[in-house]
Amino acid sequence: MSSDALVPQVDALLDGPLPLPIVAAGDPVLRRPAAAYEGQLGARRLERLIEAMRETMHAAPGVGLAAPQVGLALRLAVLEDTAEVPEEIRRAREREPLPFRVLLNPVYEPVGERRAAFFEGCLSVPGWGAVVARHARVRLRALDAAGTALDEVFSGWPARIVQHETDHLAGRLYLDVAEPRSLSSAAAMAERWNQPTPERAAEALGFPLP
Repeated sequence: MSSDALVPQVDALLDGPLPLPIVAAGDPVLRRPAAAYEGQLGARRLERLIEAMRETMHAAPGVGLAAPQVGLALRLAVLEDTAEVPEEIRRAREREPLPFRVLLNPVYEPVGERRAAFFEGCLSVPGWGAVVARHARVRLRALDAAGTALDEVFSGWPARIVQHETDHLAGRLYLDVAEPRSLSSAAAMAERWNQPTPERAAEALGFPLP
């Protein structure tokens, strides 16, 4: 995407109120592969966009936000998870704190064959969740906001966040890879399926786990 096309979109967003509006499923921007970041915004405009996305992610609240979720078809995502959850959940889901990160042009690949299945939600699909089996460990390659190359291995819940947000940049929603029979309202997840793992939901709703 050229600067001529992208800059006016970003400026219009940044001139509006915060938090930024989050695009909901059904908008084509969530289904198109995003364009690579190639310096189109310049350092200062990129910094302002990142801060706006971070504020929006916190306000939602969420642990990740991809640029298409605020209407921008750009390969940019922000991640952050304080992992303030009960110890039983932390252990079962391998949910460790994930310090704030900016990912430009990220790609990931699995490390090993182990997969883990848990309920996921998405800020662009409010009110619903479903079980997704994802790679338990992934290797991430990306650039940070300064253009420095990142090459890291993530495990557990941080690996899940990396996969979820990077998938957004390819036009994929978590529902595309979720177990259909697990689809549950937010109320059902809170009342019925709030256990650390989805074993009880799998048995009751009739879907397999890896």
